[in-house]
Amino acid sequence: MKPIPNICLFVILIIGSIVLLGAMMESNPKPYVYPALVHFPEMIPTENIPTIEGVELGRYLFYDPILSKDSTFSCGSCHKQEKAFSDSPNVFSLGVNNTMTKRNSMPLFNLQWNTSFFWDGKANSIEEQVSHPVKSHDEMDLDWIQAAQRIQKSSFYVPMFYSAFGNQAIDSISISKAIAQFERTLISHNSKYDQVLRGEAYFTAREYEGFVLMNDQSKGNCLHCHTTDANALGTTTKFSNNGLDEFTSPIEFKDRGKGGVTNRDSDIGLFRIPSLRNVGVTSPYMHDGRFESLEEVIDFYTHGVNNSYNLDSKIEQSHQKGLNLTREEKESIILFLHTLTDSIFMKNPNFANPFL
Repeated sequence: MKPIPNICLFVILIIGSIVLLGAMMESNPKPYVYPALVHFPEMIPTENIPTIEGVELGRYLFYDPILSKDSTFSCGSCHKQEKAFSDSPNVFSLGVNNTMTKRNSMPLFNLQWNTSFFWDGKANSIEEQVSHPVKSHDEMDLDWIQAAQRIQKSSFYVPMFYSAFGNQAIDSISISKAIAQFERTLISHNSKYDQVLRGEAYFTAREYEGFVLMNDQSKGNCLHCHTTDANALGTTTKFSNNGLDEFTSPIEFKDRGKGGVTNRDSDIGLFRIPSLRNVGVTSPYMHDGRFESLEEVIDFYTHGVNNSYNLDSKIEQSHQKGLNLTREEKESIILFLHTLTDSIFMKNPNFANPFL
């Protein structure tokens, strides 16, 4: 047997080193473990299952202004952790071009249970929800191809993407997947209300009265849209016309809501039913931010609901004769609503800006 030439040995060693290095650097993201939840329904399954590496990558991208046209705005600019990832107290949000958004920015939490997103349901997944603000002229106004090119050139992000997604291309799809993984971990489940459900705390007498009034169909009658008795989401996640304006025909709506997406008359004037969780810190309220306080909202449902085209049948009582809530009953309801504030969620370091 002839000896192997030195040059061949050298090549073999180089190839072996490359193979070994590749094996050592192989992407092996670890599953993200969700907290134990009580009185929450089953999460909606997703193919983009969060991993520790993907979530951390998404957290950096969520707070990085690199995804805006002039690198000054990030997702976190309009979704502040201390305000339950809303843009409170702003009615509308200021975008990179000094333009205002046309609707109030919705808070970001418990997205795992939604099947559509935004006030009008124009996105069908969290990944699709992520893509809209980046390319929107009123928000971050950056072409996704250019956004991907910026990330591809980043010595900081390239290894993070490899750790999270292996050899998958760095493009709009993988960037959106990373941010979506982070957003899936934004679970609010540690308010006083949650602690009561878990047997760790008790409502005061007035808070409990407010809870009962909320779910009493002859009083607050809120349970049809805002679930606080059947499950802990605080919303059915559906869409409704709650009679904000007295529009009697479809053409009167300047903002057609879900109908502007589906082009169905039956959807005109319908908007997403937001969660009552953290409602004490996410003012102003409604898709157009018309109400500055919870007191205004309660007064509206007590005697201000309008007869409107596509008015939700579950709200007809409010329109026809009002809820007839007393001042003390309104105060009790608001005291209960404040038990839904999750200060632990809003201070969780795992959700905080990693650049600070």
